[in-house]
Amino acid sequence: MPATKSPEHAALGRALRETRLNHGLSQEELAFRAGLHRNYVGGIERGEINTSFGVLIAVTRALGVPLSHLIEQYESNDREG
Repeated sequence: MPATKSPEHAALGRALRETRLNHGLSQEELAFRAGLHRNYVGGIERGEINTSFGVLIAVTRALGVPLSHLIEQYESNDREG
C-alpha cells in the first residue's frame, strides 16, 4: 500500500473526503460524476496521489462546489496537521 506523499497531500485528501461525505456521496458516485475511477478518488483521499488541477476541477464540479471551497477545507486541515 503506497504511503501518504506529504502532510499537504493528506490535508487535501481529508478536505475532499469531508466535502464528499457532507454531500452524501460515496467514492464510487463521486468518481462516476467526475469521470474518474473510484480507486483514483480513494488514492487522493488517502493522500497517495499527486493529482492534477484538471482533476480537482472535475471533482469540485461533480460535488457542485467551487474550487475555493476545497482549498479552504485544505487550508483548515493543513493548519490542524
